[in-house]
Amino acid sequence: MALKKKSPDFLIFLSVLLLLGIGIIMVFSSSQYVAYYQTYDPGLKTGDAFVFLRRQLFNALLGIIAMVFVMKINYQKLKIFAKPGIIISFILLAVILIKGVGIEINGATRWLGVGPFQIQPSEIFKLALVLFLAKYLSERQHLMKSFKEGLLLPLALMGGACLLIMKQPDLGTAMTIAGTTIVMLWAAGARKSHLAMLVAAGLVLVVAAIVLEPYRMARIFAFLDPWQDPQDTGFQTVQSLLAIGSGGLAGVGLGYGRAKMFYLPERHTDFIFAVIAEELGFIGGTAVILLFLLFVWRGLKVAVSSPESFGSLLAVGVTSMVGIQAIINLGVVTGSLPVTGITLPFISYGGSSLLFSLAGVGLLLNVSRYAGSDR
Repeated sequence: MALKKKSPDFLIFLSVLLLLGIGIIMVFSSSQYVAYYQTYDPGLKTGDAFVFLRRQLFNALLGIIAMVFVMKINYQKLKIFAKPGIIISFILLAVILIKGVGIEINGATRWLGVGPFQIQPSEIFKLALVLFLAKYLSERQHLMKSFKEGLLLPLALMGGACLLIMKQPDLGTAMTIAGTTIVMLWAAGARKSHLAMLVAAGLVLVVAAIVLEPYRMARIFAFLDPWQDPQDTGFQTVQSLLAIGSGGLAGVGLGYGRAKMFYLPERHTDFIFAVIAEELGFIGGTAVILLFLLFVWRGLKVAVSSPESFGSLLAVGVTSMVGIQAIINLGVVTGSLPVTGITLPFISYGGSSLLFSLAGVGLLLNVSRYAGSDR
């Protein structure tokens, strides 16, 4: 007997639309100055302050279309895409590392495409992994106490993907994928002892990855004391903290921030929250955080009230993916975590991140249409 369908969760939909709206406004505010005066990208014309706004509006439109499309399909029918999706996205992660194939930007090779038409395979993989794990774990919940039969394949996928993504390099996305996998394994019923060992092993690998790369060690020292070298290794963190601190309670006013005027790097992407805090103050920054908390709360409620395990694990996966990524980004921007490049979901400028994040929301809203219903 089919599940009864109802309206999607309104608060999830509202929180995402509000975050998306804030993002579009702040992408324009944070990018207009450098877009007008920019000289570092030969593909952009100097004097066009609206270039990033137009692109973000286009990205948002595509993302909303993807969200609505995914929301309308019965999520049970999406199971057929789980296996081919994870295989294709894994192959793309490997292909991107072939010399001459992947597009390198600021020393990182994370994109495939031609000219302005670029896509980030790691964003595809995040969503594909959630779909695959939801199907795989829901069919093997009776085996989750066994490391070999329940956990081995998910961990192999996670480990292989994280290694490929670290080669790009992209520590933030690798941490998001690892965190999402662990949360989904926990939700599926894995032993706490197994998860504790995995977390411990993961921390050892992260430390090793930091120690073996001089630039990551420099970031750790800059994290511990960014003011020791404020013009070099600590520059990003120092400028971010200055922007946040200058915002005060109510901010300096929308559009009146100074950090975006070539002081703060990545002002419209990874560090956009610093511009939000400067221009909208503690009130604006807190509002953004509360919207993310609302999203996570409602997402977990959908997971708990889902009538079957596949939908429940889908909801857990999407919610944890967005929540963990937001925590990492906010931690970096506020100096609570070492600098690593990762966007703030729904807010930062970026095509792939926004498109696949909104597609993930479509999955969550899809599950919410059946949450609490009877068969």
